Amino acid sequence: MDAQGRGRADNIDPADQWVLNPNTGEYELRLTPSAPQSSPQSSAVPGPRRATSSHTAPGGTRETASPEVPGQRRRRSEPEPPAGRRSRRPVKKKSKAKKALLWTGGSMAFVLVAVSAAGYLYIKHLNDNITSVSDDGASTGGFSKDKAINLLIIGTDKRTGKGNEGYGDAGSVGHADTNILLHISKDRSNATALSIPRDLIVDVPDCPTTQSDGTTKVIPGTTDVRFNTSLGQDGRTASCTVRTVTELTGIKPDNFMVADFNAVKTLTDAVGGVDVCLAKDINDKQSHLKLSKGTHSISGETALAFVRTRHSVGFGGDLSRIQLQQQFLSALMRKLSSNSTLSSPTKLLKLAEVGTKALTVDSQLDSINKLKDLGLELGKLNPKNLTFTTIPVLDNPAEKVPVTVVVNESKAPAVFQAIKDDVSFTDVKKKQAQASKDAAAARLEGSKSKASEVRVRILNGGAPPGSAQETLSWLQNDEGVLKSENAGNAPAELAKTTLEYAPDQAAQARELASLLGLSGSAMKPGKSVTNSQGLPAMTLTLGKDFQGAGVSLTTPTKAPDVDSKTTADKVTCAK
Repeated sequence: MDAQGRGRADNIDPADQWVLNPNTGEYELRLTPSAPQSSPQSSAVPGPRRATSSHTAPGGTRETASPEVPGQRRRRSEPEPPAGRRSRRPVKKKSKAKKALLWTGGSMAFVLVAVSAAGYLYIKHLNDNITSVSDDGASTGGFSKDKAINLLIIGTDKRTGKGNEGYGDAGSVGHADTNILLHISKDRSNATALSIPRDLIVDVPDCPTTQSDGTTKVIPGTTDVRFNTSLGQDGRTASCTVRTVTELTGIKPDNFMVADFNAVKTLTDAVGGVDVCLAKDINDKQSHLKLSKGTHSISGETALAFVRTRHSVGFGGDLSRIQLQQQFLSALMRKLSSNSTLSSPTKLLKLAEVGTKALTVDSQLDSINKLKDLGLELGKLNPKNLTFTTIPVLDNPAEKVPVTVVVNESKAPAVFQAIKDDVSFTDVKKKQAQASKDAAAARLEGSKSKASEVRVRILNGGAPPGSAQETLSWLQNDEGVLKSENAGNAPAELAKTTLEYAPDQAAQARELASLLGLSGSAMKPGKSVTNSQGLPAMTLTLGKDFQGAGVSLTTPTKAPDVDSKTTADKVTCAK
């Protein structure tokens, strides 16, 4: 057995075989855990044992002959120096700085390898925690970093999990009890959290749903039912709730998340509780909430009771409970973005653990990396620019004693449109954005041509079929724009209607923009094209925002008034 193999066991950590030689200040390989440290003259990295010969030199000095190495000249060994005297060829030591650098570098290499291995295993563990369900084609296919994000957050009344047996309807299939459509602006400067009442009367559309065996079943839709039945009822999954939101608001969510009772308890425990405020004492036997007037840090069961209570606040209905839930989510966001959370590795790891267990996500968010990317986008938000509001509603006129609510048709459409147009519900100061708006507004200023002088080609770039012809007829017959023509379909679809014109056509462009209700941002200075008569003309491309000939396309720059509104940075006391 050679020197390296002697006495080694498979269970010995190689790192344990390197020991510090106090004479040299260097680390040397120890062959076995119990072997003595090598002498100063020992080789730092031993090789196979080699034969040697020795004899006594004149004067009693013992010499050791090194083995001959082919191709090398034989050298005479120098005698050992007398005790207490330095050798003429002392061992060259590395400087302390170099030794420190090497030791630190080596340690870091070991740490990095260990962390990488542990990190991989931990990420795999978190991925295994995640439960995902198919979006069944109901969403956009997932959020994009360069676009606005619409995330549907659903809280169910499903009583699964330890400790949830005593809450009311223990056999609930898990309805859409708490519903928030979270819109994050394209530039991440602001967000709107739109609550959807569970007792809102809506139409639930047909819902293709993936079954456990992989097949697809279409669950028939229904009309004039409560919103919360869009999940759980008749085997509906969260994708049905997504379709219902799209039907209701005209906004198609990019992704969804579903949380049950345990999510509230475990998430609040993970961050060490959140602060909420009550304007009066509450003792609600149905939700099990018992708190005195004032500010409290709540977590676990108390946090769950807080978001469930309704009979002891406001008018005792679901709309009053929504206000409590908005206060709770504001407090949770403040805590998540606070230094006490972000600077605590323990809390962050615990959040990763409970978060991946507490939420069910759609199939486009089925990995920790995807959730991390979404979290990074959400993390760009300032709490003061996150607005909580609720769909404007009215008591259901069909009920003598109002229990459900219906959409307020005079207010709700404007709220939906503002979200679709990425309009902030808070005043966000953005110098660069303001400069861009000012430049766009300037395009509308100046003289205008007569309608009879406007020459334009109309293309359909995503509007409903027939829109180009409809617009042509309206312009010629109602507005006197006789030098206009239908040029068919555009090469590509556009989200927004645009009007491209050459510099010498600016007056024509301003006139046409006035007739169509185009904003300055829809006007694109560029170049003219040649129409069918061989004359220069502007190009009007009708986008997906086109709503009919004569309907103004000016995007509102200010959010509409809503019945209730609060921002995540403010602490409000529930009454």
